[in-house]
Amino acid sequence: MIKRVLSVLFVVLSINAVPQASANDPIITQSTSNSTVTTNGNNETTVKSPPPSAISPSINSSNSDLCTVGVSGAVQTQILGLSTGQTVRDLNCERLKNAKVMYDMGMKVAAVSIMCQDPRVFNAMMYAGTPCPFEGKIGAEAAELWAQNLDKWPTEQEQETRRNDTLVGVAGGFALSALIFALTGGF
Repeated sequence: MIKRVLSVLFVVLSINAVPQASANDPIITQSTSNSTVTTNGNNETTVKSPPPSAISPSINSSNSDLCTVGVSGAVQTQILGLSTGQTVRDLNCERLKNAKVMYDMGMKVAAVSIMCQDPRVFNAMMYAGTPCPFEGKIGAEAAELWAQNLDKWPTEQEQETRRNDTLVGVAGGFALSALIFALTGGF
């Protein structure tokens, strides 16, 4: 029995001698591994963005002393873009400015003569009974001279020329657009 008591005592003492693991103690393990990773893949990137833009140039005509009007335009396709601009003289504006300067200098007959170069003004003056000056003559003398020289009356030629220039410009723009369309295969 003594042997048994000693055995139990020995077991009890042995259990207390072994350190107990607590929840706060880290568990340490050591391991070594070797691995090889092989990847084969294809990447494809598609970028969708708008084409470059042809932007019409801005033409500054804010100076009130200029008798010009700015005109500009642009055409853009997927491949090619064009833009252009120009100024166009306003002949009626020039006539009004010239007449005003002449009037301001005291040359009233010359100012009226400048205005009478416009067929609309010329006709209005004739219908009003105050004919435009003719080679320095005014009033009844001018009316008689105008009646004798019908070939010197102002005509619609200037207005027709301006209208034709505008039509030629528009037609040229359409022709250029059609050429770009044909060269690029469409929009």
